[in-house]
Amino acid sequence: MYKVYETEFCGRKLVVETGKTAQLAGGACLVRYGDTVVHATATASAKPRDGIDFFPLSVDFEEKLYSVGRIPGSYLRREGRPSEKAILASRCIDRPIRPLFPKDLRNDVAVVATVMSVDQDNDPVITAMIGASIAISISNIPFRGPIAGATVGLVDGEVVVNPNREQRSRSEMFLTIAGTAEKVNMIEAGANEVPEDKIFEGIMAAHAEIKKICEFIKGISDEIGKPKFEYESMIVPEELYEDVKAIAIDKVRFALDTDDKNVREENLKEVYSFVYDALGEKYPDMEPQIDEAIYKLQKFVVRRWILDEGKRVDGRGLGDIRPLSAEVGVLPRTHGSGLFTRGQTQVLTTVTLGTISDAQLLDGIDEEETKRYMHQYNFPSYSVGETRPSRGPGRREIGHGALAEKALVPVIPSVEEFPYALRLVSEVLSSNGSTSQGSICGSTLALMDAGVPIKAPVAGISCGLVTEGDRYITMVDIQGLEDFFGDMDFKVAGTKKGVTAIQVDIKIDGLDPEIIREALAKTREARFKILDECMLPCISEPRAELSKYAPKIISTQIDPEKISDVIGKGGKIIQRITAETGVKIDIEDDGMVYFATTDADAAQRALKIVRGIAGDINIGDTFNATVTRLMDFGCFVEYLPGKEGLVHISKLDLKRVDKVSDVVSVGDEIVVKLVEVDRMGRYNFSRKDALLDAAKEAENK
Repeated sequence: MYKVYETEFCGRKLVVETGKTAQLAGGACLVRYGDTVVHATATASAKPRDGIDFFPLSVDFEEKLYSVGRIPGSYLRREGRPSEKAILASRCIDRPIRPLFPKDLRNDVAVVATVMSVDQDNDPVITAMIGASIAISISNIPFRGPIAGATVGLVDGEVVVNPNREQRSRSEMFLTIAGTAEKVNMIEAGANEVPEDKIFEGIMAAHAEIKKICEFIKGISDEIGKPKFEYESMIVPEELYEDVKAIAIDKVRFALDTDDKNVREENLKEVYSFVYDALGEKYPDMEPQIDEAIYKLQKFVVRRWILDEGKRVDGRGLGDIRPLSAEVGVLPRTHGSGLFTRGQTQVLTTVTLGTISDAQLLDGIDEEETKRYMHQYNFPSYSVGETRPSRGPGRREIGHGALAEKALVPVIPSVEEFPYALRLVSEVLSSNGSTSQGSICGSTLALMDAGVPIKAPVAGISCGLVTEGDRYITMVDIQGLEDFFGDMDFKVAGTKKGVTAIQVDIKIDGLDPEIIREALAKTREARFKILDECMLPCISEPRAELSKYAPKIISTQIDPEKISDVIGKGGKIIQRITAETGVKIDIEDDGMVYFATTDADAAQRALKIVRGIAGDINIGDTFNATVTRLMDFGCFVEYLPGKEGLVHISKLDLKRVDKVSDVVSVGDEIVVKLVEVDRMGRYNFSRKDALLDAAKEAENK
């Protein structure tokens, strides 16, 4: 049955239509927020997937370029693989809903949010998140929601929930928050060095609005929601778990009690072999369940250590950071490189500088069309001692690269200050927890090594959590096991001044305000320690000069109406300048011109030529000109590509000239000096004056 539900969300109407579309999906709705329209569906498979030990959830945020009135720029003129922004949006929806499904559910669940219309004042990601929550809530899929989301800006010092386009352009931060009516369960943030107390204020302001939308969704679900289906639980049989625990708990404790991941893995292999031998006869053909029971036992041991003894797997205190080290200049031919190591987590980041034309072109549903700062993250299988073949970056790699990019964007100099495109690549060499934060630290080192004048160094660190009822314990710098067996990975990056990025993943139903406040305080203290004790002693400020292998870029501004003169018909003029000087030239629509080369003198020659063509030349300027035509009264010379002027016969030489051809021929290169621009705008030159100037200069030397 067709139903329409309406509410107000941060001063704007939110409309939900159900019962009209996608009748064969488990749950479906059309959500309108302003003129932003998203169609959301949720569907579960009839049977569980065999042979897996995880919940198979997929979330797809589908960008349709018709939503913003664009035709795709691809050869086939249709949407292809998801853009990085679409992948990040999918992750933003996945992270808050995943913990609210039953952990023992093995039926495939697919959530699809299709963006059909975009009004830039109303965020399609938040609209999609609400739509996904509604679709799941009214479907037959077991779910402990609903959830809702909101964005937060900081405009003129004031927190604004769901800022519009104009407010976002002036905002000092952009938070994406999700949660249930009771707790916050996802945080994604980018900020221009904003203090932790303002971040916390923004999170709480968003949650106040989220509570209202959750109640709205619950009302829809109570009215039209389907009964939830019964499913075959894939939980480890209690008898099997207790048998494993009885014979192996001491061995598991011994295996885990080390700060070396390699030693731990070898110890655990012996535990698995022991349990298989001891229980294989009693539980035939149940090796996957035995594996899961041993994993569950490891989780039990790690959590009991933390909760009961305040003990961590590697013996550290709850506030201790693993051993740190930093190096720069590791790779001689890259433009900059930094190696950051924290315990057994190690990341090498490189910086490559390019011209503005090297910026990435974007084909998405928002207003950003290019990106001059790019950060990419690679996580090869050898970093965790495995042998999977490389298949390109997955969603996790794209997400971690985007997080590092977001953390460093606030300190990257503007294009006016530093006219370069920047590509950073973080190679994870070894992984034992928080590689994304290691890539942020390594990137700061690499940027300073490259001589990029960043505004301040950025460091990143994570905070973990273990809960039991009303009890909770937080700890900084979590390693792999603490991430796997804990309840939270609260990643924060920032400078001494404030936060630049946050990403929070949780495995429980949400976080109370005091946990969020404590995590912000602990990560602040930890990142200060990383900066002061590791990174800044390695390199305290950006190098004064760029690498000799990096392009040297200078810029100038010309009248936009002169751009066509500089480019020439079919690009003929600019191609000649490039061929003659060896300089790469990029011209922007606003008249900014960038010259890139490793030869500083060549850059200056190209600069002079472009300025001349654009009319920026003065009486007294000299040029290396080419004779193009001989006349009885003088000769014409090309003093700049496509620009001609006259050298009168009286100005052709130091002595009297009776015949022009006695002095010059077509094709000769001569030095001339601009001596006059007549009332018709014609340029008159003198070879005689140029020769006199050269003689005086030689005499003075």
